[in-house]
Amino acid sequence: MSAFFITLIIIIIICLILVWYVNTYNKFQSFIIRINEVEANIDTTLRKRFDLLNKSINIIKGNINTEEDVLGLIVKLRSRKLSNFDLDRQLYEAINEFNYYKENYPELNESDALLKIDISLNESEHEITALRKYYNDIITDYNKLVRKFPSNIVAILSKNKEKTYYDGKNMNDDITNDFKL
Repeated sequence: MSAFFITLIIIIIICLILVWYVNTYNKFQSFIIRINEVEANIDTTLRKRFDLLNKSINIIKGNINTEEDVLGLIVKLRSRKLSNFDLDRQLYEAINEFNYYKENYPELNESDALLKIDISLNESEHEITALRKYYNDIITDYNKLVRKFPSNIVAILSKNKEKTYYDGKNMNDDITNDFKL
């Protein structure tokens, strides 16, 4: 009879470990889904910013009557494949160039189309700021699971690794490595 109880206790322990493993694994999957979701939202917002800046090229050229390479960075970005994080940095440089034209050519401020683009760019800045914060919050919780015992056992077995943060450093500085572990 004692062999039966020992076997029963072992089976119960194995079942509890299995339930814990499945529960922890599902937590990881939930975080991965949320991370993918916020990355898709960041991608959509960056695409919107890119499209707005792309539309502004012809408006700027038409209003200031110039043949110079207006927002040349945007033209170069059309053919490049970049991560969201790299694209975000490049778009900040393009927005700075957009603002340069807006400030140095007062006739551009009379263009309704350009003013709408400017308003939309400002709105997208607020969106991207909120998305960055949300992304970093999710990454923090995910990385805690990866690092803490005993959930790190599940992380090792399911090959989940720590993810980098989307760092909100000053995008106008010369530091290009805006990620940290």
